[in-house]
Amino acid sequence: MQHRREIRFLLNGREVSVADVGASQTLLDFLRLDRRLTGTKEGCAEGDCGACTVLVGRLGAEGLSYQPVNACIRFLASCDGCHVVTVEHLSGPDGRLHPVQQAMVEHHGSQCGFCTPGFVMSLYALWMAVPKPSEKQVETALQGNLCRCTGYAPIIRAAVAVSQYGSPAADYLTTEREAITAQLRAMQDGARVVTGPEDNRAILPASVDDFAAALLEYPQATIVAGATDVGLWVTKFLKPIGPAIFIGHLDGLKEIEEGSDALTIGAGASYTDCEAAIGRHFPHLGPYWDRIAGWQVRNMGTVGGNIANGSPIGDTPPVLISLGAEVVLRKGDARRTLPLEAFFIDYGKQDRAAGEFVESIRVPLSAQGQRDAAYKISKRRDEDISSVAVGISVTLTGETITAARIAFGGMAATPKRAGEAEAALLGKTWGKAAFGAAAEALPRDFKPLSDWRASSDYRMLSAQNLLRRFYLEQDGAASPVQLTA
Repeated sequence: MQHRREIRFLLNGREVSVADVGASQTLLDFLRLDRRLTGTKEGCAEGDCGACTVLVGRLGAEGLSYQPVNACIRFLASCDGCHVVTVEHLSGPDGRLHPVQQAMVEHHGSQCGFCTPGFVMSLYALWMAVPKPSEKQVETALQGNLCRCTGYAPIIRAAVAVSQYGSPAADYLTTEREAITAQLRAMQDGARVVTGPEDNRAILPASVDDFAAALLEYPQATIVAGATDVGLWVTKFLKPIGPAIFIGHLDGLKEIEEGSDALTIGAGASYTDCEAAIGRHFPHLGPYWDRIAGWQVRNMGTVGGNIANGSPIGDTPPVLISLGAEVVLRKGDARRTLPLEAFFIDYGKQDRAAGEFVESIRVPLSAQGQRDAAYKISKRRDEDISSVAVGISVTLTGETITAARIAFGGMAATPKRAGEAEAALLGKTWGKAAFGAAAEALPRDFKPLSDWRASSDYRMLSAQNLLRRFYLEQDGAASPVQLTA
């Protein structure tokens, strides 16, 4: 296997080659400290505020695509073969402001200015994809950008008006698309990248098979997909992560198969990659998916990573468990499949051996008579960690409940099914009484902890009320209603 000792990527308009890149070196530090591109700001250093937003373009099955990401938790090694675009690259050859920047000026959207470059980069990505966005699309695009001056109204007005100042057809990323694509293709040499010092080594496998082999060589290595969790290990806890195996570039782990009986999601597929297929097959997850972090994090974070890190408050495990999902684990060339709920053993402990990794997730499609819902309780509606999350799936035969799967996050040391509540529903007639009994059974399933997100009592009451909410929304409706309060 050929090895390469440096990473190569495009930075704005130039090709960059960097040797000795350590696993824990962030893109933000490289931009600000090494290249003095200080328009990209450091705010929260955890992917929450959006001040560090840049665009990263990567070649995929559908060609070259760009997405806004958080540079503060994006590791430099993961940029191999990419095109990184910072706010400095937006001005034209004559020094004129970019249409997004001009709209921000004209509509007084800059406020104090610290977070403005991050807003501009998110709106740039939105404008390139949707030249005339609705206010709702703007709000969704800006979930991951926080304005400390509470100046959202003029920023939204600016976003809606950008196309009055220019067209995406004339933008650099459009006019130079073919040339950039050719440059990125020329960088693809099929080599495994191994760089950085021994105690902070970064490894980028050449393929999924090479990843399986590399993990056997380095069974204790940190696996880095989107880095939306691992990034905080470095920026907040100063934790060493080397050696680290980066897998965000492996298209073989991003495949999404829409079969006749199941949706199979590659473990490396991001939330954004999955969004369309999830919406088609599980429409109840559409609003829930929009509440997973912000746009930048959804572009980086992966469903497989959300499962593999074993967090008791991960957004996807409860809803996937309720749908009967299975996880496929791979070690070398050997694979095994287990129910997703069985993967979580205890806090910080999963059923995954050294050298083994999550390869894909299989989610059965809904059957006739199946009613599904997903809810999340958090301090903020958007871009926040859940206090309580739940997936509910109930199957009716006539008016009798013949199957029930209810899984909670935030209620125990792991994502966990509510066995007593499920038993209270099975065989019962669909009605208020059945779900009242299920709610009363929940204290036998869980004894939630108290922390700064929510007290034990609050979690339990919320969980019980979410079961009652499910009944109220679903009762007697061919198309479920959505409670707004």
